[in-house]
Amino acid sequence: MRFTPLVPVAAAALFSLGAAAQQALPQEVEAALARAKVPRDAVTMLVVDAESGKPPRLAWRSQAPVNPASIMKLVTTYAGLDLLGPAFAWTTPVYIDGPVSNGVLNGNLYIKGQGDPKLVVERLWLLMRRVQGLGIHTVAGDIVIDRSAFEGQTEPDPAAFDGEPLRPYNAAPDALLINFKSVVMTFVPDRQAQTAQVNFEPSLAGVTMQPTVPLSAGECGDYRSNLRADFSDPTRIRFNGSFAAACGEKTWAVAYADPRSYAARAVGGMWADMGNQLKGQVREGRVPAGLKPAFEAVSPPLAEVIRDINKYSNNVMAQQLFLTLGLQQKNRGTLDGARTAVRQWWNDRIGTGEGQPVLDNGSGLSREERITAAALAKMLQHAWRSPVMPELMSSLPASGVDGTLRKRALRSGGTAHLKTGSLRDAAGVAGYVDGDSGRRYVLVAIANHANAGAARAAFDALVDWATQDQ
Repeated sequence: MRFTPLVPVAAAALFSLGAAAQQALPQEVEAALARAKVPRDAVTMLVVDAESGKPPRLAWRSQAPVNPASIMKLVTTYAGLDLLGPAFAWTTPVYIDGPVSNGVLNGNLYIKGQGDPKLVVERLWLLMRRVQGLGIHTVAGDIVIDRSAFEGQTEPDPAAFDGEPLRPYNAAPDALLINFKSVVMTFVPDRQAQTAQVNFEPSLAGVTMQPTVPLSAGECGDYRSNLRADFSDPTRIRFNGSFAAACGEKTWAVAYADPRSYAARAVGGMWADMGNQLKGQVREGRVPAGLKPAFEAVSPPLAEVIRDINKYSNNVMAQQLFLTLGLQQKNRGTLDGARTAVRQWWNDRIGTGEGQPVLDNGSGLSREERITAAALAKMLQHAWRSPVMPELMSSLPASGVDGTLRKRALRSGGTAHLKTGSLRDAAGVAGYVDGDSGRRYVLVAIANHANAGAARAAFDALVDWATQDQ
């Protein structure tokens, strides 16, 4: 499904944001940058009316290509809404290859991943319940997982980006992405037993998980370091330290040490936990040609999925959507297919007047992606005139309310919906700001510098300034 803008926006009809004259930065922004030790030439800033055709209130280095970090998710999510529609949903078909008799499937069970970004533990359980609803409690053959929809995607080294392989944000996309390839551990102190119970979700077949850790006295402190967790062996999760009783209940999510085997282990563990039996094994393979699905598990709609992507800056969900655009538009669930699809969409919808973004994986978790403030602002102006504007707007964190802006209320008391971005040397915000006059503005502010993280106060000052337009 492809949406057509209510008012066609030709590139020539828009005020050239990139051609805007350089302007002085507001005094409070200059002061905040000085305190952060971020030079003016390391930032790009643009504030312009959400309605196109008007000159910017502020333009500073708006034609400079910069690394936008997670702000790039705005491109991916708007392209997704515009090309697929807000009601688009992913399906995960399930097949049975053999007769069912007395609770036994005499054959194989197939699960075909097609890129669902939100196949979390609860939804995997529901999928398994539907299998049980077919009268199946024992699979005499194998459970086969088909990941061919994203064929050609290699499993990257999870430590390659920043040396943090156990951080869930480094999870790689997968046609059958289950629970973001993460294990969630909950520690519950039992003072009487002097241990903390450890609950793991999900259970992973073939992985031994230590059920308790000793309690210790004293303050909570850095409880994760005190646990001295050992995740080096994919078949065993253990702890060599203790858990302070003063911590109360704590939850810790980690990426599984062997991500390629995660889906098979999660499926096998869930099947067993539900009291079922498997005579064969969980393995990878392809659905036989001509086999019809017994049912399809359906994801939440795209409008709901992009709220998770933008409000909480979920990298792997953004990459799942990016690859899905390649699969749906070019019949290629690869990065090359996705880049081609989004570049073509950009040319058709946004135009090339302000330059095309440099795309990598569509999530911003990249050192290669680039965009100018002028190009991003032009896209956000286009989105403001689009039928899918309400879905995109509601997916953005609201200042002082939720998502990544929950703790960043505006001093002016104004309102803004902004996507944040942060990497080691890049930080920024972009989205929509409401002025005191009732007008709405597009705002883009990005720093590329070793001290970029310290520039957040300058971004907040710019947003406050933008609200004060009386």
